[in-house]
Amino acid sequence: MKINRLKGWRSVFVLLLFFFIWEMIVKKADIPEWLLPAPSSIMNEAITGFTGFFEHLLSTIKLGVTGFAIGVGIGLFAAILLYLLPFVREAVYPLLILSQNIPVIVLAPLLVIWFGFGILPKMIVITLVCFFPVTIAALDGFKQTSADLKHYMRMAGATKSQLFWKLELPHALPTIFSGIKISATYSIMGAVISEWLGAKSGIGVYMTLASSSFRTDRVFVAIFAIMALSLLFFAAIVLIERLLIRWQSKGAN
Repeated sequence: MKINRLKGWRSVFVLLLFFFIWEMIVKKADIPEWLLPAPSSIMNEAITGFTGFFEHLLSTIKLGVTGFAIGVGIGLFAAILLYLLPFVREAVYPLLILSQNIPVIVLAPLLVIWFGFGILPKMIVITLVCFFPVTIAALDGFKQTSADLKHYMRMAGATKSQLFWKLELPHALPTIFSGIKISATYSIMGAVISEWLGAKSGIGVYMTLASSSFRTDRVFVAIFAIMALSLLFFAAIVLIERLLIRWQSKGAN
């Protein structure tokens, strides 16, 4: 435990050292604030402008969480369907791989043309970046189930449905959560990208307005907010995973 805490403090120390060096370089080199603001200027803007930024922050959180939930749900459904129906997996799996080779930022304008400026294209963008890691992780988890345990359950008379819900799915939970954690970090960025499609509020809108007015300090505020939200979202998923896996292991005992 002490070693883990020490490693955590090392990361904090390196981060503080990075900000200190950044601050010194900006001050000594007299770099214009519109080009590269100092961390102190960014912090000051974050504090003084928080009231105006909070609405954008809340909008992105709502959008990201909703899209994440939809993406995870679709990802799990797709993984279960592809796993239980091998002929569907053989036909669809290559298409899933190809879908991830299309840059979302390129696809975004087409979604606006097809579906307008409403909530639907935004949900599609977030879903596209969230569902794939969950689908791939879940499929890998299902395949890694112990063959011996499957054999024993079949000998005990378990049906294919019982085999899946009582063995394969619980066994795949750690792997599934790995995909969910990746999706959690993607969801906030996906929400920001989707807000560039014509939203009225959100961190993406805030960044666009800040960039157009050369308020680089506000752009950095938005960047750090995205990073903080991603970390918090990731931490929340880790906590849920620990509680669920702990409950599962207790139930097994």
